[in-house]
Amino acid sequence: QVQLVESGGGLVQTGGSLRLSCAASGRTFRLHGMGWFRQAPGKEREFVAVITWNAGITYYTDSVKGRFTISRDNAKNTVYLQMNSLKPEDTAVYYCASDSVALRGRPVTAGSDFGSWGQGTQVTVSS
Repeated sequence: QVQLVESGGGLVQTGGSLRLSCAASGRTFRLHGMGWFRQAPGKEREFVAVITWNAGITYYTDSVKGRFTISRDNAKNTVYLQMNSLKPEDTAVYYCASDSVALRGRPVTAGSDFGSWGQGTQVTVSS
């Protein structure tokens, strides 16, 4: 199972930007799609973005389309989430996760499709 470690969270004002990183261990990172999820206090965990194993397809939840960009660098075993035009409602703990199925040709968005999770990084957007 791959080990995932997120970084890059912090406190930012409304309209600001942050870039989250998720570093993965192991040699199979490049074979798996990667996703970002978030969980705000008192709310359910929700899907944010996903990228397929070959970076051919990306998909976003509607609330972040046009503001967030997911990307990956398979040579560095790292997936990124660039977050621009941040809003207070983006405040949450952000988690990266690895698709449990290798070489899946389509993006998946359900948490149950992801087998490995990081510990999370806090993002706080002040108004």
